[in-house]
Amino acid sequence: MIIFTAKFILPLEMLKEERQRTILNEVELHNRVLLTDIAEKLDVSIDTVRRDVKELDTENRLRKVHGGAVSLGFSNYSPARNNVYALDEKIAIAEKALSLLKPESVILIDGGTTCLELARLLPPHIKLTCFTLSLPVAMELLTKPNIDTIFIGGQLSKDAQITMGANTIHNLSEIKVDYSFIGTGYVDAAFGLTEFDWDIVQTKKAVIKASKKTILLCISEKLNSQHRFKTCDLNAIDTLITELEANHTLLANFKSQEIQLL
Repeated sequence: MIIFTAKFILPLEMLKEERQRTILNEVELHNRVLLTDIAEKLDVSIDTVRRDVKELDTENRLRKVHGGAVSLGFSNYSPARNNVYALDEKIAIAEKALSLLKPESVILIDGGTTCLELARLLPPHIKLTCFTLSLPVAMELLTKPNIDTIFIGGQLSKDAQITMGANTIHNLSEIKVDYSFIGTGYVDAAFGLTEFDWDIVQTKKAVIKASKKTILLCISEKLNSQHRFKTCDLNAIDTLITELEANHTLLANFKSQEIQLL
């Protein structure tokens, strides 16, 4: 009887581990996920996903929020950069982005961990005016002696730690920056940039409209993915920067678009 029970318990435990591994991968990759999306992906009930997320939160492997979960690296600003997913790739992207900067430029840096790496790597000697709607980015920019930092006000998202909403969109409508450096949750060569959060989409639309040129910073794992709310077509972006070489096969679908690959 003991052997019979063990045969059935072990696969269930392995299934739980697999579920939780998938949840962590999705959270780390996209920074934030919805319970409904994970339940659909895993083909299990929302209650099952909710229990998994609660357990992972207790183990301090992610942070549970209303209706979903966020990665620790995304939600916890730390100069030590603890728990940042794919940190080496994001640093490589930020280093490429630095090559586009010109002294005395007016730029905007979006929220998210890749954009935060760009803020960290800005050399102390370069003179810039930098707008941002990200609280972590603003805190990092304050350490740069030659950068004038302007924080775009609005309602502050506790999860994303960025401002959004009507006030933020209005403030963005009154500026025009030389370059904006943005992130995205999902990007597809045919469908463009998408997110699962409608408010985030409206804010990103306003950022793009406020920019002479828009630079997308995106790790390659997000390529060829999409979600329900569209930010823009790919041709609204001037440059796509990944950690890959521009001739990499994963970028083949993007080469036919009117966009620079870096």
